[in-house]
Amino acid sequence: MRTAYFDCFSGASGDMIVGALLDAGLSLDTLRAELEKLKLSGWEITLGRRVRAGISAADFDVQTEEDAPERGFTEIKALIEAGDLSPRIKERSIAVFRRLGEAEAKVHNTTLEKIHFHEVGAIDCIIDICGACIGLDMLGVERIVASPLPQGYGFVRCAHGRMPIPTPATIEILRGCPTYSVDVEGELVTPTGAAILATLADEWGRLPSLTPEVIGYGSGKKDFGPRPNLLRIILGETESTGRAGDRPPTEVRVIEANLDDMNPEGYDWVVQRLFDAGALDVTLTPIQMKKGRPGVTLSVIAAPEKEESLVDLLFRETTTFGVRTSPWQRHVLDREFRTVSTPYGDVKVKIGRRNAETVTASPEYEECRRLAEAAGAPLKDVYRAALAAIELMEKSVG
Repeated sequence: MRTAYFDCFSGASGDMIVGALLDAGLSLDTLRAELEKLKLSGWEITLGRRVRAGISAADFDVQTEEDAPERGFTEIKALIEAGDLSPRIKERSIAVFRRLGEAEAKVHNTTLEKIHFHEVGAIDCIIDICGACIGLDMLGVERIVASPLPQGYGFVRCAHGRMPIPTPATIEILRGCPTYSVDVEGELVTPTGAAILATLADEWGRLPSLTPEVIGYGSGKKDFGPRPNLLRIILGETESTGRAGDRPPTEVRVIEANLDDMNPEGYDWVVQRLFDAGALDVTLTPIQMKKGRPGVTLSVIAAPEKEESLVDLLFRETTTFGVRTSPWQRHVLDREFRTVSTPYGDVKVKIGRRNAETVTASPEYEECRRLAEAAGAPLKDVYRAALAAIELMEKSVG
């Protein structure tokens, strides 16, 4: 499994995370092309280098034409949804902003719908969060592990005045995440960095057992003296104790509700909220209910620890009076991401293996669509070229 380990020995910020991903192989041109799918103007991104403690690191920077405005969560969510990013990138980006918004709402004793972001509503923050989600997707990361986060001390000035470090929003975001104190005066973990890792990390702890393939460094803007202000990412394959495909099934929960009196316009809203809350999959199946009424079975697949929150969401967001749940076993293929060359350009493909044998392969739709648009070619021709390249690659490996 493609795993990314975020080694946060000097904390984390949005630009450090994106910088580390760029240093680990994400193309700046690809990142720019993906970010341009947002309906957002007045920005430019650049990539430089900084040397800290003798280590060369990527210095990611966002230049904007605006002062930091106050954008609400609803406005930012609508902005992301209106873009042409992939559904997974949209879901992850919105989930990060939701965590930010819920933390701010808790601190200011208001609601998510009423909260207005200050610094984190600015273009550079939107670019950092969406850029991090784009980078993880483009690099084929399937599992994220992060180290505990160090916290400095002192005060930082923000829109609400002088705030203690860690700021109230940052420490609220990090509820349930491991942190520790270090003797550094200054903000090591920003709200943006905290929200990205707290939302997307699957695990916290020391470097997991993996085979390192790529190491990248992202640089922070401040100088903390003897502590190099860097974030390290280590990309590699998780080591397996058995043959590929021999891993035991994982347990999931299937949560279902039958609906026959709900406005169909609300289904898109509910499905998106479920994904934002951590659902692995959501489906709608047409059924016939009592008195011949047409209805829908809304089915959710989720990790066991998500059951209670998703059931609560269904009661709040739908018209159902009852929800049923059941434990299921889930078998998954070992997945690997590769890049193949076609006459239209490079395409990322997802390969599924069982017992070390390739059983399925699928080109990434968004990349095929981008290449088809650029070449003015039918999408099916780009797909065929990608599949042929996969077959050639598999034969050469065999």
